[in-house]
Amino acid sequence: MCGIVAYIGTKDAYPVLIKGLSRLEYRGYDSAGIALQNGTLNIYKKKGKVENLIEFTKNKDTSGHVGMGHTRWATHGKPDDTNAHPHTGGTGRLVLIHNGIIENYAVLKSALQKHGHTFSSETDTEVLVHLIEEIQLRENLALEEAVRQALTQVTGAYAIVVMDREDPHKIVAARKSSPLVVGIGKESFLVASDATPIVEHTKNVVYLDDEEVATITLEHGLVIKNLRNETTTHTVHAIELQIEQLEKGGYDYFMLKEIYEQPVTIAECMRGRMNAEEGWVRLGGMEEHMKRLVNAQRMIILGCGTSWHAGMIAEYLFEDLARLPVEVEYASEFRYRNPVVRDQDIVLAISQSGETADTFAALEMAKERGALTYGIVNVVGSSIARLTHSGSYIHVGPEIGVASTKAFTGQVTMLTMMALILGYERGYLPKSRYQELVQELSRIPEKVDRLLKNCQKQVEYIAGELKDAVNSLYLGRGYNFPVALEGALKLKEISYIHAEGYPAAEMKHGPIALIDENMLVFVIATNKSAHDKVVSNIQEVKARKGIVVAVVTEGDTDIKELADFTIEIPETEEPFTPLLSVIPLQLLAYHTAVLRGCNVDQPRNLAKSVTVE
Repeated sequence: MCGIVAYIGTKDAYPVLIKGLSRLEYRGYDSAGIALQNGTLNIYKKKGKVENLIEFTKNKDTSGHVGMGHTRWATHGKPDDTNAHPHTGGTGRLVLIHNGIIENYAVLKSALQKHGHTFSSETDTEVLVHLIEEIQLRENLALEEAVRQALTQVTGAYAIVVMDREDPHKIVAARKSSPLVVGIGKESFLVASDATPIVEHTKNVVYLDDEEVATITLEHGLVIKNLRNETTTHTVHAIELQIEQLEKGGYDYFMLKEIYEQPVTIAECMRGRMNAEEGWVRLGGMEEHMKRLVNAQRMIILGCGTSWHAGMIAEYLFEDLARLPVEVEYASEFRYRNPVVRDQDIVLAISQSGETADTFAALEMAKERGALTYGIVNVVGSSIARLTHSGSYIHVGPEIGVASTKAFTGQVTMLTMMALILGYERGYLPKSRYQELVQELSRIPEKVDRLLKNCQKQVEYIAGELKDAVNSLYLGRGYNFPVALEGALKLKEISYIHAEGYPAAEMKHGPIALIDENMLVFVIATNKSAHDKVVSNIQEVKARKGIVVAVVTEGDTDIKELADFTIEIPETEEPFTPLLSVIPLQLLAYHTAVLRGCNVDQPRNLAKSVTVE
């Protein structure tokens, strides 16, 4: 979950590294550090954000054309200057940055201590650099060979970059279960956790595969070997990312920008895949496996966090529209059970980054057991995209805010299109109904745009009234129960107000005991099929003096009379309501967090991409 960037070329490395770390800060912001080669090895690191590192390096020697930087999300060891990366070996000759977890670090550390190594930090990363140093000095090896041999002794996940003071014109990088991409520029190379630090320097990248070691010099270029010391070849990919997508564009926070991008990003997700006039949806990733998808006996959906909520909506979509049995699993639990997975099952994984460690591992298990694996991801070339048999990109652009917004609606849009296709192909959606739904889905971007314009002032007002709350409940039924879960997650992620989502009918089975005049209850009340039931839920809350904020369909006067506050969304088909009802909940969480003085884009203790367990 940490951010890695490294540079070797003809330019000064420091500006490239600092800009890269700023781009990567959404991946971790407990501490930051850099190492620069310039005849000696200069290492600077500081607790806190990248701006603290910039201040610390003022008036320091930051010269050099080779270097690396790191922004940390703490796993082993508290956030402080000592535990910050880069870490050095005992002689100070080697320096290393690392994303991941070395699971057998304690055993390795004990063995190294017997060989006279001493450690100054609490991190597993320092153990790894000492291990490489021990092997290098004992065997008199080149850096890349010492790295390769050391990694054969390591259990866990890693993306690493290593430099050697005695070999200053070389960078060595390696990965396993944690992303690493190499940018190939003109007289320069960059290595990073993702493409965001690379895009302004080059569009040409190579994605490293698991257990590969890359050696990079300007003289010999990029050489990649696996842990068996076999040279491997890779395709150079052109990244589509635009530099403008990485800027705030006049918004105060990336999250607000990303909320307001959703009319465009939902349309982009549909573009080229759907024709409302002709009434069809097509996904290339499905077409090559259509027979197996149509004849599937069951779909298992895997995800974590917001992606799991999107999967919950998909369960309603696939069972309602395509009559396909669905199970939705937390990937982190699925992989540690002994789940029943059959060769007639479809295992669908949802991940914004395409690098979520638990989801990747669960997919590997499902693939080994013969299931067809399908990925719904945002990041092109990501690990899950390369592991699965097939899949579809949601194409919503980079999401920098830690709290997911546009990726969630992109995932739900993609899953909705998949459900429409399967409903039609499996014979459960008559052509007329199928085309009717396709036409309505095509109207969603315009309705999201209208909703954002119409609800802004009301949401800001409600946030101002409720910002001092301590606890809240989110209630929803049917398609909007997962939206309640997602709304609660957004509020607690960025405003730190305790929030829980429940099926509305479950309120009487426990949570109703919490309701008093101080309890906020958010009710997603847009379901035509259960409108009267939702009204009853609201009446139960009001009878106990709870404060009700209701998301309703335009023109719903019944609930307006009951609720303390209402937010209206445009009318749409019930399966599509989550794409609208979630929007005001995203905005409400954002404005509440801002009013409470929280860092919306970088909430405490969270990182964007969970690439470790």
